[in-house]
Amino acid sequence: MIADIMHPGLINIINEGAKYGNVVIGLFTDKAIAQHKRLPYLTYEQRKNVVENIKNVTAVVPQEEWSYAPNLRRLKPDYIIHGDDWQNGPDRELREETLQVMKELGGQVIEIPYTKGIDSSSLDKEIKGIGTTPDIRLKTLRRLIDAKPVVRILEVHDGLSGLICENLEVKNGLYMDTFDGMWSSSLTDSTSKGKPDIEAVDLTTRMQDLTNILECTTKPIIYDGDTGGKLEHFVFTVRTLERNGISAVIIEDKVGLKKNSLFGTDAIQTQDTIENFCQKIRAGKNAQVTKDFMIIARCESLIAGKSVDDAIERCSAYVERGGADGIMIHSKEKTGDDIRQFCQRFRQLHPYVPIVAVPTTYNHLREEELAEWGIKVVIYANHMLRAAYPAMVRVATSILQNHRSYDANDLCMPIKQILELIPGTK
Repeated sequence: MIADIMHPGLINIINEGAKYGNVVIGLFTDKAIAQHKRLPYLTYEQRKNVVENIKNVTAVVPQEEWSYAPNLRRLKPDYIIHGDDWQNGPDRELREETLQVMKELGGQVIEIPYTKGIDSSSLDKEIKGIGTTPDIRLKTLRRLIDAKPVVRILEVHDGLSGLICENLEVKNGLYMDTFDGMWSSSLTDSTSKGKPDIEAVDLTTRMQDLTNILECTTKPIIYDGDTGGKLEHFVFTVRTLERNGISAVIIEDKVGLKKNSLFGTDAIQTQDTIENFCQKIRAGKNAQVTKDFMIIARCESLIAGKSVDDAIERCSAYVERGGADGIMIHSKEKTGDDIRQFCQRFRQLHPYVPIVAVPTTYNHLREEELAEWGIKVVIYANHMLRAAYPAMVRVATSILQNHRSYDANDLCMPIKQILELIPGTK
């Protein structure tokens, strides 16, 4: 069981199982669930506490994998009790494997008729429709980092792009690929307002846009904090973000008027001193109220044309002396070799500190390879806005060329379909 939402159908399975002997529940861990479904609202320990206190449950064991086979071979049960809804749909392969393993063990698979009108997935959608709380959303990023090989984050800049990130799912064999959270980019926030990416849009204005995203989504959000501004101001930024349920802020170790990092050495990139930046991180850490909020230090050494040695020295200091919860390493090189070298060396020094990467220029590399380097969070930092602009230009061009909108029909989704994306429209 996942047991994030307990309902009469699950209780019925437990009660039926009790007729055959002692009932042991295999409870999926966050790590097992995260590759196939949305992370549960409740932690494993919370779910375990609920299930082990249900009548007729003898014991609860962790289900570390989506496959039942490892636990079945270890426990060698006489019976496995399961709802018969796995005879069709995505769990058919799981059922076939289970039947084979139980045949090897000389055990029996007992399938309990599906309880009509009760569906965990439907209940989950209803709960998601209600929304979430700032506290639950804030905590989710750390749980995802613990549970997944790579946490996949997508840039969003308004409520509509937030809804795409929230709801899009792609079936990939036994796995369901989704985006785990959202990136509030200063670049796309500024660009969508027709302003340069020079920290010209203040926190208050950006929070107005973030509120629109927060109101229609439930996934965790990482905030692009640019340089963090003055130390005295950064502490208030941390408090504001944390209070609204933002999971993390990333600040970069540059000073002066901001110039986008992808200009690299074509623009003057001036880094802060190690001591000053550590002091800013410490001030932010001291200002936060919860232990769940994350301050991630973004190192611009490679962008500024400096060595991997310089990046290692700085990032080690940001963690050890500043107290940073993670490191974002940035580069505009297309091979990604400098990122790989950094990750391999940093991981030896700090095996458990999350590394964040933004593979905009080295985007030929797959997430699986980045994970092998030790990267834990991958941010697709500007793609939603970059995709929207050419699409809008094509439609506008078609209208100008043809003096009507009919010819642009195939470039646009039906208005009814776009209205159905918005909760509460029907």
